[in-house]
Amino acid sequence: MAAPSTTSSAETTGTPASGPLPPALADAVRDDASLRRFLHGLPGVDQVGVEQRAAGLATRSIKKAAKLWAIDTAIGMVDLTTLEGADTEGKVRSLAAKARRPDPDRPDVPHVAAVCVYPDLVATAVAELVGTGVGVASVATAFPSGRSNRQVKLIDTDMAVQAGASEVDMVIDRGAFLSGRYGQVFEEIQAIKAACGDAHLKVILETGELATYDNVRRASWLALLAGGDFIKTSTGKVSPAATLPVTHVMLQAVHDWHESTGELRGVKPAGGIRTTKDAVRYLVAVNEVAGPQWLTPTLFRFGASSLLNDLLMQRRTQLEGHYSGPDYVTVD
Repeated sequence: MAAPSTTSSAETTGTPASGPLPPALADAVRDDASLRRFLHGLPGVDQVGVEQRAAGLATRSIKKAAKLWAIDTAIGMVDLTTLEGADTEGKVRSLAAKARRPDPDRPDVPHVAAVCVYPDLVATAVAELVGTGVGVASVATAFPSGRSNRQVKLIDTDMAVQAGASEVDMVIDRGAFLSGRYGQVFEEIQAIKAACGDAHLKVILETGELATYDNVRRASWLALLAGGDFIKTSTGKVSPAATLPVTHVMLQAVHDWHESTGELRGVKPAGGIRTTKDAVRYLVAVNEVAGPQWLTPTLFRFGASSLLNDLLMQRRTQLEGHYSGPDYVTVD
């Protein structure tokens, strides 16, 4: 896998175009019945085929010369995350320092894409990261269950945005989706998108609870139709979280969306991605399934808390020719 060619910022914002949907997609969101017909009319996912393709691409290796590029690319795609009940302002400040300068001894290491925290800690993260180019993402909408009324979810979102979040990671109501109440889920995503203002919206599908690849495809298209800037696999609180086959399905969805509309939307696998080898496998999938123009933090992210440490250790190994070990990187 070679480094991708550069694209203009207009092509990689991940922001929905302001123009109307193509007629077929506009008709799909006309009412609940139309939305159901569209989602259930999507081609079924070949389970064996997608799993075989994911396994095949996972065996691909990259040339040594490209390894450092892949590591730096992955570092720049990390949403460095802490979503624990015991989170403190001090922990968030430490995380922000690591996000700004992941390896204090090597200023050439790129900063991560964003720090992801709970809404009440957004202001702390913003204060630490202003002017650095590192975004601040906040989970919202009754994370991780998504089980609350819409007004509470909107307040949750507004709190994050007012505190300065540049990105909001919402969770869909999986109970409503699995019950076939697609219109309800669609309207809720639309409402949260409107509440985000200028902040980008990542829609968490919680694919581990959706049971089938067909449901993952339907949920992906539902989120895209409703205006999600990114579709995200998981909260990280449910097992299984991100998997390569599921991510393949989601990458195919944003590729097909681009083919239909000309708009570029992003994908974020989250949960369970811990090693450089894992990250490279996902980058190969992005390149082969969606396309090389998705190999940018504006269109692909890793939701991770421990991945960054392994990327930093492997980066040192590439440059120094020997394994440094975990003592040479800061602990999250």
